[in-house]
Amino acid sequence: MAFAIPLWSQPAVPVTGGDPFPVRRIYCVGRNYAAHAREMGADPDREPPFFFMKPADAIVADGATIPYPPKTANLHHEIELVVAIGTGGRDIPVDRALEHVFGYAVGLDMTRRDLQNAAKKEGKPWDMGKGFDQSAPCSAIRTVADIGHPAKGGVTLQVNGEPRQKGDLSDLIWSVAETISYLSGLVELQPGDLIYTGTPEGVGAVVAGDVLTGAVEGVGTLTLTIA
Repeated sequence: MAFAIPLWSQPAVPVTGGDPFPVRRIYCVGRNYAAHAREMGADPDREPPFFFMKPADAIVADGATIPYPPKTANLHHEIELVVAIGTGGRDIPVDRALEHVFGYAVGLDMTRRDLQNAAKKEGKPWDMGKGFDQSAPCSAIRTVADIGHPAKGGVTLQVNGEPRQKGDLSDLIWSVAETISYLSGLVELQPGDLIYTGTPEGVGAVVAGDVLTGAVEGVGTLTLTIA
């Protein structure tokens, strides 16, 4: 098929020991750790999961250097477990949800916090605070066959070697299976979808020159430099 303009390249994430994983959509869960929800001024005991999205081409490879993004003076880090969907579905039962997972990775939900906060205050969408260029760094995916389904383990981030964020997968308000099930009731999940599952407490600002090193125990590490 001919197109009116040249086709762009397919965004993809490396897979440890395998072919790259093509990215279709990136879903992100908001406030999925109780301590982080409280530090953002929310009550984690009163709300079901909610989601926002990033464009697929916001993916950034492990070890990359990215420019400090425009139109912000308050760029924040949010370290997360990323779930890669290998089999799609709609209205997936919780007890079958993990069957749809291809693998797991470590991700950063980079956030222009000042833009997000201004949008919240005015009751406007968060898109430009969350879904900007190069806002979704992601490590290589490790398959379920390789590491199983991690349900506990440290989720940490250091900036220039100094600890910033620390949590545990066991602290997720909505587990991976529950998140997949709930999200599949809102949209039909497809192979190639990524789900960023939320960040623990300790989010904060980074500046040009900072080196971010994140890890999810049993999954991997992710390094990002801000130019």
